[in-house]
Amino acid sequence: MLHAVLLVIQIIAGLCIVALVLLQHGQGADAGAGFGAGASGTVFGARGASTALSRTTAIFAVVFMLNSAALTYLSTRAHVQHKTILNLAAEAPAAGAKAPAGTPQAPAGKPAGSAHVPPK
Repeated sequence: MLHAVLLVIQIIAGLCIVALVLLQHGQGADAGAGFGAGASGTVFGARGASTALSRTTAIFAVVFMLNSAALTYLSTRAHVQHKTILNLAAEAPAAGAKAPAGTPQAPAGKPAGSAHVPPK
């Protein structure tokens, strides 16, 4: 559930960043406004729009990065299975118990899993 909520927040933050970057005018727009190519400061004033949009973009960028870190943490933590000593003891076969039929047994005198290597 938390993963889905964080994923929705991530998508919204990403779309807001894209929209805010597209709303901001670039460095070349100031040079065009100097020669009379449109009204550069009609809504927020000469510098008000750029600072408000820049701050809002920075806030959404921080939200996006923190949310990315949280999603990464949740996705890596979900794959780790926490095993306790009691769980490991329950899974291990008892010392006197025989292995189920059909499982290969190691020959006497050789440890299980050792391969015979002929001498050269």
